[in-house]
Amino acid sequence: MKTLPAGVAVTALVTPEFGHILTPEALAFLAKLHRAFDERRQALLARRIERQQELDAGKRPDFLAETKNVRDGQWKIAAIPQDFQHRRVEITGPVERKMIINALNSGADCYMADFEDSNTPTWSNQITGQINLRDAVRRNISLESGGKQYKLNDKTATLIVRPRGWHLDEKHIRIDDKRMSGGIFDFALYMFHNAHELVNRGIGAYFYLPKMESHLEARLWNDVFVMAQNELGVPQGTVKATVLIETILAAFEMEEILYELREHSAGLNAGRWDYIFSCIKKFRTDKNFCLANRGLINMTVPFMRAYGLLLLKICHKRGAPAVGGMSALIPIKNDAIANEKALAGVRSDKARDAADGYDGGWVAHPGLVPLALEEFKKALGDKPNQIGKQRDDVKVGAADLLNFQPEQPITEIGLRLNIEVGIQYLGAWLIGNGCVPIHNLMEDAATVEISRSQVWQWIHSPKGKLDDGRKVTAEMVRLMIPDALNVIRKEHGEEVFNRMPYAQAAMIFEEMATSEHFVEFLTLPLYEKLD
Repeated sequence: MKTLPAGVAVTALVTPEFGHILTPEALAFLAKLHRAFDERRQALLARRIERQQELDAGKRPDFLAETKNVRDGQWKIAAIPQDFQHRRVEITGPVERKMIINALNSGADCYMADFEDSNTPTWSNQITGQINLRDAVRRNISLESGGKQYKLNDKTATLIVRPRGWHLDEKHIRIDDKRMSGGIFDFALYMFHNAHELVNRGIGAYFYLPKMESHLEARLWNDVFVMAQNELGVPQGTVKATVLIETILAAFEMEEILYELREHSAGLNAGRWDYIFSCIKKFRTDKNFCLANRGLINMTVPFMRAYGLLLLKICHKRGAPAVGGMSALIPIKNDAIANEKALAGVRSDKARDAADGYDGGWVAHPGLVPLALEEFKKALGDKPNQIGKQRDDVKVGAADLLNFQPEQPITEIGLRLNIEVGIQYLGAWLIGNGCVPIHNLMEDAATVEISRSQVWQWIHSPKGKLDDGRKVTAEMVRLMIPDALNVIRKEHGEEVFNRMPYAQAAMIFEEMATSEHFVEFLTLPLYEKLD
């Protein structure tokens, strides 16, 4: 490739095609943002560790006294652009070319192209994803596969991009001999190559921001946005970002997060799966904390219901969209009864969100778009949103957000399912697939984080007992792993089983689930195993 900017090193192969993305000018832009903000990012990550130590010592989160003036103030977020007002149904998926085309054509209002939980961050996936998004923005994305030609319809969904969270690095780019932020890498490359094109088309650069734990982390993103827009010479407010509230600590700072991003905010999303994982992770050493089988933890249980309603109330109070989270159910082929049950589950989920006042919700499969759209149209009619539906009736305090129920039952079937799903997903992730249908659910890193963290927590909690009275132990889990591998072998067949790295995945799952030390994110050690 051409001469690199001073202090920038690329430690992976740059093909001629990749070189169109990783230009010297683009890399210089990355370096400028890195040098301006990485010290703050590292300090905020260190603060996460300190807060975890405080929780381990028994401190419980609460609404911040020092930001009461923000919560009591009469501010609202800046106006939402016209092309980003309808968000009744949003579909999500990885930055893979065929998925992008199908999702943009799905009839959904928006498509979230994901560099995070539904994407394995291999070097190829990250740069190819940027190529795909560049082509999608210019509407010249196409693909010939399996004898079929894929191209965009005249009317398509609004494109939203999710960069990686603050905790993730991009190891293949080193600036002044340090890895750069994966989130800034994803954001900056997309902005550099597409911001002017988007502005010329009369639309904005729209993002989802994951995994934040405080309003100070939102402030950092806002400052990145301001500098990026200034450097690229596009108007302030070109960037609009929706924050996924998917950590228990962020739930106590939702208004402050909206405030920090108010000139660039596009509302909040109830990122339910990561939220459940966050609760398990943050209170993992609390002997009184223990959640039942994963399948029983839904948006109607006390702590999830409180979080969902509070998010909705806060968003509409501040003139911001509130977007509901993902129903992981997907259509089931060749089983009409099971398929109808799955569709009924999705319908119920979206009907509840729409009736509560949410402005839209997520689905994981194009086949679910019409169903979800129907439920939100019942509530919205021809209106773009329900922001006028103020929820002053909602009263949620700290105790409600921390009311972790149900604790039981924990069953042997539930334990075995967590183990099997974890191994299956990790096997797929290791070969570059971060979004995997397993047992008629769309699993990504967030859902599998629940599975592996539950197993760890059940082992370590005195309440981690099966409904027959047996204590969940590391030895019990180890004995169940070969059984899980046999189930996977029977399900996929010998040829597929031998081709996939399930044995390696089982070793990784066992280590993460049974070790004394809790791994903060399974993607951190896994990333080091990727090329």
